[in-house]
Amino acid sequence: MFKKEDKVVFNTLFEAVSEAVIVVDEQQKIRVINSSTEQMFGYKEDELLNERLETLIPKKYKGNHSNHVKNFLTAQEKRQMGKGRDLYALHKKGNVFPIEAGLNPLEIKGKRYVMALVIDISERKHQELEILELNTRLENKVKERTRNLRLTVEKLEIINQELDDENKKRIEAENKANVALKKERELNELKTKFLSLVSHEFKTPLSGILTSSMLLAKYKLTEQQQKREKHLSIINNKVHYLNNILNDFLSVEKLEKGEIKYNLTSFKLEQLVQEAINGVDLLLKNGQEIILNSEIEPILLYQDRKIIDLTLSNLLSNGIKYSPENTKIFIEITQNSEDTTIRVRDEGFGIPEKDQKNIFQRYFRAENALLNQGTGIGLNIVKSHLENLGGKISFVSEENRGSIFTVNIPNKAVL
Repeated sequence: MFKKEDKVVFNTLFEAVSEAVIVVDEQQKIRVINSSTEQMFGYKEDELLNERLETLIPKKYKGNHSNHVKNFLTAQEKRQMGKGRDLYALHKKGNVFPIEAGLNPLEIKGKRYVMALVIDISERKHQELEILELNTRLENKVKERTRNLRLTVEKLEIINQELDDENKKRIEAENKANVALKKERELNELKTKFLSLVSHEFKTPLSGILTSSMLLAKYKLTEQQQKREKHLSIINNKVHYLNNILNDFLSVEKLEKGEIKYNLTSFKLEQLVQEAINGVDLLLKNGQEIILNSEIEPILLYQDRKIIDLTLSNLLSNGIKYSPENTKIFIEITQNSEDTTIRVRDEGFGIPEKDQKNIFQRYFRAENALLNQGTGIGLNIVKSHLENLGGKISFVSEENRGSIFTVNIPNKAVL
């Protein structure tokens, strides 16, 4: 037992502390508590003194608690009790409640003690549960809105004519605008093209899905399995295409909000280039060929691999899409001590000179590319990612002669 003068010192110190304070000796018997302990656990001081600490521990958690205390006395260092797991205490009335506890070793006149500072975190746990419930409700709302979006997409075909009529009215109104509002007029034209683009890009694959679904219903015989698989493949490709469009829209939103987190790793460029070429292989038109004009085996980059793959895949896809049959797409890659340069050259339609200033604008599509599928987002996304990583993208193009897109990216990302 503590001497009277020791207890006076303990009481003076501990009563000034709002947390429950419990001091136990090497036999894990309670020697001192403060009034906060009485309030928290429902015991009077004389009910707990000389009782074992296990009195305040729920039965299911007693287990190796005694060994933990012995090990702590041996180590003699301050630490948080139960780090990484939930702790619970037992009230006199039998109810169990969550706590946090910090352990502090003491040595008084050659004897070792442990002082525990205990906090009742029932209210915090209750708030965490409320937050969890709010998050769950939010997730359910997101799911509901996602379902509503799918329904909206399915209705796009029905309202397409109304959108076209609205677009024509807007274009007519823009043509009558004042010359002083030229910049605003150009912006409105981009918005109009975007609405028309969304209408077209969703209508075409949805029509394909609808047609294939109707034909699938007619192929019921076993020997018609190949035809069924063909139309299932069409449906799958169209759905995948629509999903990519939605992902592009989400990428734009994340870039605007600055929510993109880049994953920087070191990788060989050779493997990435080959994967990108293989990835667009099915897009090649009759007689088209991709030619790699570089020896890139030793080239290493410390960058976001996914972004470099996205960049190369986008440029190759555009080269294929906007080039006629029996043409070539060339890839040339060079590297110096600081930068890596990737050039993709095609023999395609080229970009009209009057459209070149807008080619990296979001949703913009050159006049001679309007009949080809595309959202006008890809180059804008690529440019934003490259600039975030310290790189840049540029191009030269001549109508009916082809285009050369050049990407300069630091060998090590600059964030």
